[in-house]
Amino acid sequence: MLAKAPSLAADEVIVDLEDAVAAEDKEQARGTAVAALGRGPLGRTTALRVNGRSTPWWEDDLRAAAEARPDVVVLPKVESPEDVSAAAELLPSGTALEAQIETARGLVEAERIAAAGHGLEALVLGPADLAASLGVPVLTIGAGTSDYALARVVAAARAFGLQAVDGPHARLGDDLGLVLSARRALEHGYDGKWVIHPSQIEPVNRVFTPSPADLERAKRILEAAQGAARFEGELVDEASRRLAEALLRRSAALG
Repeated sequence: MLAKAPSLAADEVIVDLEDAVAAEDKEQARGTAVAALGRGPLGRTTALRVNGRSTPWWEDDLRAAAEARPDVVVLPKVESPEDVSAAAELLPSGTALEAQIETARGLVEAERIAAAGHGLEALVLGPADLAASLGVPVLTIGAGTSDYALARVVAAARAFGLQAVDGPHARLGDDLGLVLSARRALEHGYDGKWVIHPSQIEPVNRVFTPSPADLERAKRILEAAQGAARFEGELVDEASRRLAEALLRRSAALG
C-alpha cells in the first residue's frame, strides 16, 4: 500500500497508526511509517495519523512524527483545544494539524477546537466513532451520520478559516452509496472526503470537482449586471456573485 500511494490521484495520503493497527502491532507500524515517510513524499500531501491523547502510544507517535516530518499530523478523537496544543508542543514549529471530530464531547466542543490555532488546518468528521459515541445503532463506518453533525463541524471549521473534510464510506463496491455520501458532504459545504480504497478516489474526486458547465455559469453570473438582475430565468444579486466566486475558488484550490 505504501509503495502504491505515490501513484494515486488522491490529494492527501494518510499513513495510519490508529484504528487500522492492532494494539500488538503499534510499535512495528510506527517504525514502518517513519521509514516510509523518510523515503520521500507519498502523495501531493503526506499525513500521519497518530493515536489519541488518551492512549499509551500518543506521545511516542508524536515524537516519531517530529522525526518523520510529514506535511500534516492527523489528531484523532480531539475533544478540546488542549488536545491540539498538547500535540503541537511535541511537534516542530510549523507542522500542520488536522483534528478529527468523532465523539459527542468533540462535537459539542467543535467551535473551541476550531479556534485552537497551533497550525490547525482542518476539521475531519469521524463518522464511525461519532456514531458509537452517540449510540447510533449502525454497524458500518459512514452510516448513521446526522445532518446536525455534518452541519456543526463544517460551520465550526468555516468560522475559523479551516477546511472541512468528511470521513470515509466503508462499504467497498458500493459506488452509488459512495457517491451519495460524497454529494451529501458537498451539499453541506465540505471540501472533500476520506477514501479507504483506490477504487473510491475517482468517484469522490468527480463529485467534489466543479463541472465545466458550473464553472462557465459561475463566470457568466459574475459578468451579469451589478445589483439585482434577471439572469437565465432567475434572480441573481450580490449573494449570487459570492456563490459564484466561492465555486471558482474551490476549482482553483483543486488545481
